[in-house]
Amino acid sequence: MKNSIKIGSLVAIVAILSLCVAMKAKPKKVIFFGDSITQAGVQGNGYINLLKKTLDPTKYELIGAGIGGNKVYDLYLRMEEDVLAKKPDLVVIYVGINDVWHKLGARTGTDYDKYLKFYQALITKIQANGSKVVLCTPSVIGEKKDDANEVDADLNKYAAGIRELATKNNLPLCDLRKAFTAYEAKNNTENKDRGILTNDMVHLNDIGNQLVADTMLPFIK
Repeated sequence: MKNSIKIGSLVAIVAILSLCVAMKAKPKKVIFFGDSITQAGVQGNGYINLLKKTLDPTKYELIGAGIGGNKVYDLYLRMEEDVLAKKPDLVVIYVGINDVWHKLGARTGTDYDKYLKFYQALITKIQANGSKVVLCTPSVIGEKKDDANEVDADLNKYAAGIRELATKNNLPLCDLRKAFTAYEAKNNTENKDRGILTNDMVHLNDIGNQLVADTMLPFIK
């Protein structure tokens, strides 16, 4: 009888321990979905690596899904494999620089209306997959102050469109455009077109990556 009680107690303990292991919270999976800026985010002092250093790895799994040259429709075309199949808890969408920038030279950018339609399609599909979404405004194409860069008017228009999508869909907005222009206004005393937050007017230097990481951090948490 005593042995039966002991065996029963052991079985109960094992069951409780197994349940505790099963109930242990999995890390929050966050995918950063974007272009070359995000691709570089997992290299060296990239913004995703900086976030990894800040956040507890037992609580957060950060995944970079950036590909150089991507525009919003490229993200749409690879969304299934690179995002939806991974079942993330949160997707941070950071795209728009190439959609504007590539209107120069090769003229392969994305028209404003098409940009917003594809962006809305991204939001709709990601949410339908059960993930939360954070929207980011595009940062800079040239660092001069007071809208003196060649495509600032277009970039401001696309950023405003993202703000409207965030309001329309009741989604959190990580306003990188606002953060970058505020930083430039304060720190770009010589009104340079690069070298403050970027290496080449677009791609981030260490300070730019830190600014993105700091601006994004509250949305990840």
